[in-house]
Amino acid sequence: MTKETEQNSLTFVSSPSYTLGVELEFQTLDEESLNLAPLAPILLESAPEILRPRITHEWIRSILEIRTGICKSVRDVENDLLQICSMAEELAADNHCLLFAASLHPFARSEDQVLTSDHRYERIMEELQIVGRRFISQGFHVHVGMIDGDTAIKVCDRIQPYLPLFLALSASSPFFHGEDTGLMSYRTKLFEALPLAGIYQEIGTWENFLAEISLLKDAGVIESIKDLWWDSRPHPGFGTLEIRACDLPTQFGDILALTALIQSFVATLAESDKVETECNHQFLRCNKWQAVRYGLAGKFFDPLGILGGGKMSIREAVERLIQKVQPAVKRFGSERYMKMLDRILEEGPGADCQRRVYAKGSDFKKVIKQLHENFWS
Repeated sequence: MTKETEQNSLTFVSSPSYTLGVELEFQTLDEESLNLAPLAPILLESAPEILRPRITHEWIRSILEIRTGICKSVRDVENDLLQICSMAEELAADNHCLLFAASLHPFARSEDQVLTSDHRYERIMEELQIVGRRFISQGFHVHVGMIDGDTAIKVCDRIQPYLPLFLALSASSPFFHGEDTGLMSYRTKLFEALPLAGIYQEIGTWENFLAEISLLKDAGVIESIKDLWWDSRPHPGFGTLEIRACDLPTQFGDILALTALIQSFVATLAESDKVETECNHQFLRCNKWQAVRYGLAGKFFDPLGILGGGKMSIREAVERLIQKVQPAVKRFGSERYMKMLDRILEEGPGADCQRRVYAKGSDFKKVIKQLHENFWS
């Protein structure tokens, strides 16, 4: 990459009106054994032309990523995903495969997975060794359009203390290698083992961000922004802030509800005149741990006072956040999708559902079958 090309890749492309893009990483399962199966390359090769731009490979061959186009509203996201996910499910069925939505497979073994043939992935795996081999998780990313780089950084800094709320609502990875981990999101702990992953330092301005990227590149720490696996990060080429902290929800309605909440909160922070962003990292770590361990039942400390400050449960923090973003929700016409959060608050996220099903018969295949059947409900 020439210096000019590199500079162009870091130019922030303005994306006004808080446009949306959603990425879902589905597990590809053998339809008989219900184990992870390296079927993504087969699906990509046999996909119809209309589907190919919207699906792609990931880290391992048992992940198929589905991504929307640029959407103006959550309703556009819904319509887009209804079409693309339905087509992908038909493609999977034609190839004796199931697409499964959860951030960890309950009994698959990491040593059985096959790495995708990709120079970047091979380079990273050579560096990570067993840490990379154990990272067989799937995620859910939401891009929100930002008017400029400084606004993206402002929101990136201010949203970090509240990312555990989105994680608690999406938690879907309680099982790993056939064991109950005792956590709601074990994916998060696997992810945090990666270098430059998870919690990040306050950035301040777009110029500061460019300087940090340049410093890390010159030192050979990263090759590109893609090597920063932060819980939230700017994406200059898309002109977005990408929220990356969530597990993959197990129900379609939960995906839409979280997308609506994220869009409305990002817009609220972007338009706020308050400038406080600095936060004690111990609060960040403790809040995140509470979401990882206990989900909605965890504790939350509001370090920036955006939700009123002080200590509360994560459930209460979510309820306060919902009230906080109501003006943006109404402006975006997302009331119907925000109501979908009620089911998560009442029944819990996907991790709770998995445990309830497993408790009835200690059968992971039944867990997978029931979650798969309930995805569209």
